[in-house]
Amino acid sequence: MTDLTPDDRAFLASARTAALATIDPDGRPRLVPVCFATEENTDRLWIALDEKPKQAGDPRDLARVRDILARPGVALLIDRWSEDWTQLAWLRLTGSAALVEPASVPAGIVESLRTKYPQYQEHALESRPMLAIRIEHAVRWSA
Repeated sequence: MTDLTPDDRAFLASARTAALATIDPDGRPRLVPVCFATEENTDRLWIALDEKPKQAGDPRDLARVRDILARPGVALLIDRWSEDWTQLAWLRLTGSAALVEPASVPAGIVESLRTKYPQYQEHALESRPMLAIRIEHAVRWSA
């Protein structure tokens, strides 16, 4: 188990997006905004490889996926912005990511993503691979 606190889990549940950081073949960080859902009673987080337009037709060919297949260590940054700086907060998660084929995605993850993001009602998430991140460490900050 990680060092995620109940407050961290609540922060994750309310967050709309995160920035996923992978490492490219030259050792540089590659950041991309992602939609995600957490898996109940685990330290796993799921990222949809959805049908929004992308440079690669097959989600397995996305740069972030290639990075993860070669170097599975990742980080996610989830933040809360406000003009009222007393409300600022962020949570940085590090862990190990894997590409998971549709048949191996746990029951309920697709529905969790569709509940959190109504736009996914029109996406065939159940037929697409997803990224699963096993959270290993959490660092947090708030004002």
